Amino acid sequence: MSGRSTTIRVIDADAVHAALSYDALIDALGAAFAAMPDDIPPRAHHHLPPARPGASDGTLLVMPAWNPRAIGLKVVGVMPDNPGVGLPTVIGSYLLLDRETAAPLALLDGAAITQRRTACASALAARHLARADARTLLVIGAGALAVHLIRAHVTSRPGLARIRVWARRADAAQAVIDALSPAERAALDVAVVSPDALDAAVADACIISAATRATVPLIRGHLVAPGTHLDLVGAYTPAMCEADAEAVARADVFVDGREGAAAEAGDLIQAVAAGRFAMDRIAGDLADLSSGRHPGRRDDGQVTLFKSVGHSLEDLVAAELALRRDAGGA
Repeated sequence: MSGRSTTIRVIDADAVHAALSYDALIDALGAAFAAMPDDIPPRAHHHLPPARPGASDGTLLVMPAWNPRAIGLKVVGVMPDNPGVGLPTVIGSYLLLDRETAAPLALLDGAAITQRRTACASALAARHLARADARTLLVIGAGALAVHLIRAHVTSRPGLARIRVWARRADAAQAVIDALSPAERAALDVAVVSPDALDAAVADACIISAATRATVPLIRGHLVAPGTHLDLVGAYTPAMCEADAEAVARADVFVDGREGAAAEAGDLIQAVAAGRFAMDRIAGDLADLSSGRHPGRRDDGQVTLFKSVGHSLEDLVAAELALRRDAGGA
């Protein structure tokens, strides 16, 4: 990239989604993690006191990354009062700079970048960790990530034919299915899991992808079938948990980044506190899997677990790819 121009390109959410196909982003993430530099700092958390009397506290997250071509900086605000003024609780922007000069190249929608890169990082992990003959995907949670997780996992594992969606409210799960295109719904066996039938769905799934803010485990380890791959995307604070200590103890655990997982991954932190896991038992990260330093799944009976907390390299890869494609590049 050249930083000789000071013109900054603005890429909105629709353009980000249009530019980032799942297959291209999964491949780009794999290549980047295979050659990951060792000097990318962890995500910084900053407490934001109320901006006015009576307002809620907020959180500011800052995620920098760089490579020989570009510098990227994602800034995310977690602002509980935003829905009252018509804005999402989590709101963010991504600034892409030229590596040599730090001249601004692009400002991208941070939520769209996050949705695409998070789903594709999970799919990249599943490429290495899920069984090749996986047929049933269970998605737990009906937030903005759910549709992207379905599409990314189906891209990574084309044999997936049965998609099940669970949420605490059946209408929310149905809304996820309705967000799929008619062609997608015709090609897949998609159905809502009744709110009281989660345990049976867990036992029946080949891949379980959870993206929630649960503080009480939704996935009970003794129900997880041999050969299952767990993709835990939510539980992004130590107080949150999507899978119980038994599930963590039974699995070979992989993460996107070890430092972030040790500080933020509620599922792992709570399993450590319960005496069922130790952070030195983490089998590998996305760099290990993508580079071939770890072979991934060993056998069809192995339970694998990928814990995603978000890695700033993922955002940088997505932003570079979005800028290149939005500007007409391949």
